[in-house]
Amino acid sequence: MTITLTEEQWKIFSLLLKSSTRKAAHEIVAETGLDHPIVMGSLTYAEGEGWVKIEEEPREELVPAENIAEILKNGVPERQFLPILVEKGKIPIKEVAEICNAKNIPMNEIIKWGSQREWINKDKGDLVVTEAGRKALNQKDADELALELAIKLSPLYLDSLKAAGIDANRVKMLLDKRPVLAKIKPRTIRHTELTSAGKKALSTDVKVIREKNQLTSEDITNGDWSNIRLRKYDVTLAAEKVYPAKIHLMQKIIQQARKAFLEMGFTEIVHPMVESAFWNFDALFQPQDHPARDMQDTFYLARPADAQLPAKEMIERVRQTHENGWETGSTGWGYNWNLERARQTVLRTHTTASSIRALALNPNPPRKVFCVGKVFRNEAISYKHLPEFFQVDGIIIDENANLATLLGTLTEFYRKMGFNRIKFKPGFFPYTEPSAEAFFYMESKKAWIELGGSGIFRPEVTRPFGCNVPVLAWGLGLDRLAMMRYGLSDIRELYWSDLDRLKEVSLCQ
Repeated sequence: MTITLTEEQWKIFSLLLKSSTRKAAHEIVAETGLDHPIVMGSLTYAEGEGWVKIEEEPREELVPAENIAEILKNGVPERQFLPILVEKGKIPIKEVAEICNAKNIPMNEIIKWGSQREWINKDKGDLVVTEAGRKALNQKDADELALELAIKLSPLYLDSLKAAGIDANRVKMLLDKRPVLAKIKPRTIRHTELTSAGKKALSTDVKVIREKNQLTSEDITNGDWSNIRLRKYDVTLAAEKVYPAKIHLMQKIIQQARKAFLEMGFTEIVHPMVESAFWNFDALFQPQDHPARDMQDTFYLARPADAQLPAKEMIERVRQTHENGWETGSTGWGYNWNLERARQTVLRTHTTASSIRALALNPNPPRKVFCVGKVFRNEAISYKHLPEFFQVDGIIIDENANLATLLGTLTEFYRKMGFNRIKFKPGFFPYTEPSAEAFFYMESKKAWIELGGSGIFRPEVTRPFGCNVPVLAWGLGLDRLAMMRYGLSDIRELYWSDLDRLKEVSLCQ
């Protein structure tokens, strides 16, 4: 009996006939030069005929980041910091922050992954090198060895590391949650070998023909049509997915937040991300010795080192308010206010700096303004914290404004954003009294997640700028809203270059 095969099928089956061992699908693709769908379609057809046996093997592939060679050359953050710690043995956290800022090494990575590797211990306010850390000074860890191997070999599977003397479990522990270095992707490897029936059938009379989508006039006139088979179309197969153009997930949330406040009658304001300490802290009655103003919490700029300040009369009222309360009915903070500290330039830590600028520009009621923008804090990176993120800030200046107005406004905003399970708790901020924090219940974490702070500006904030009526204020994180809207368990996923996820996310979500 004659078996009719296409050129592609015969190319695949003749390779299997010559092979004394089973072949993986990706090996067949590499050796034949055929596309993977053609190879798998042919093997599936042959399996149905009883000619081949296909076995599936789950494996985990180590896929290094594109710039991994450069990262390994410079050393991962904890590797860069290790010689400094080994030399000193123990370093206070404050000094660690200074070293990291000077050398541009992320401090949170050092602590997190240095502890994970058991190179570092935290002893009260110090980082202490361990014995394992001293040994690691001249010895590469398992993940570093695996990544060097992955640069040379592709694909590299975790189960093949043992042959190279590398602990696969340690590699997975160190890299599974560190996509900046590599990703560990589950793969299904399909192995194929001919059955005895397949060897017998394919060793007999085989007619090889070409498959085409349509015949040409030349095929008919030169007689090639007899060796051509028109390719069949299976209309039940899934068509190629077409994804509509869409904006980035974070940008979508920002635009929705803007729309929500504009619909509620607010006016949008815009102010710089590089801000003076005066507007970022002092104008909000935040004392100059407040912990949030330390370098481990705030990013200070070297250039420009000083910022321009407003009129002297305004500065003087803020100074007196800090020192003795001025005419606000407060006793102030009771210290000598420093003009030079107010001149320092920072990357704004909250968009409330924009709100107080707007109030100073026009303190007359009634007025409702909001600002959406990026803010910066020296935070340890985690599933819910980033060193830079987006906030929406706003104020309402009105003689009849009260706490009920504030909570009602925020509840309506969250309702417009699609969040109904919201609750408020009393909070504390240096510039509002009373203060409240908004929380949303995150189902994936089974926990209430803080969304932002709010309150009524204290007289110490408003009266130096000529405002004598209640001012409601809030600063709300937008990244966490996006995280919950799109069902993310890690806020960092918003900024990973995962094009598949960006394409597949629903437009109406």
